[in-house]
Amino acid sequence: MPEGHFFVFEGIDGVGKTTQRRRFVAWLEAQGYSVVTCRDPGETKLGESLRKLLLHADETPISGQAEMLLYLAARAQLVHEVIAPARRAGHTVVSDRFHLSTLAYQVHARGWDVEAVRPVVTFANGGCRPDLVFLLDMDPAAAATRRHGPDDRIEARGLEYLQKVRAGFLAEAERDPDHVVVIDASGTEDEVWSAVETAAQRVLSPRPNGQG
Repeated sequence: MPEGHFFVFEGIDGVGKTTQRRRFVAWLEAQGYSVVTCRDPGETKLGESLRKLLLHADETPISGQAEMLLYLAARAQLVHEVIAPARRAGHTVVSDRFHLSTLAYQVHARGWDVEAVRPVVTFANGGCRPDLVFLLDMDPAAAATRRHGPDDRIEARGLEYLQKVRAGFLAEAERDPDHVVVIDASGTEDEVWSAVETAAQRVLSPRPNGQG
């Protein structure tokens, strides 16, 4: 059985990842694809515990290096328990975030040597690489007006930090244009969706026996 596809939605919070990911999953399923969804960090018992620690338990001090390694630990478990088995079974996997978030938030935004850290991030991915990453791009100040609820540990770092995160995302997209498509998230939901659909159609292969 051919290995299933792997798609990822990336971008700072408030750009509409959740809305577009749900629409994308519904579109895939309507065409007969068997879809498995996940979020990074999360989905596994370890990942959900680390997610709570990383995003919500801000009374727990975490150094920059420790933060990055905890995200990588959650991702390694996600690949092992969810993503890799699903793809081997022929399912299409759609994830909310993956390795580009680590590079943008924990590496580029901190001003670290990206190429020195990249091999560690790759190792945590367990050889799993997305077929396509939809990078929904928007100015952080505009994205902030779309967010609801209190800021998590990451958002609380402010607009200057998020501007660096955005720049990191765009740098990674420029480095790998074959696997990362930048989509202007400031348009209407339908405009953004049109760009997502067009990009996906360039990647999707014919479904073998209704799977993919």
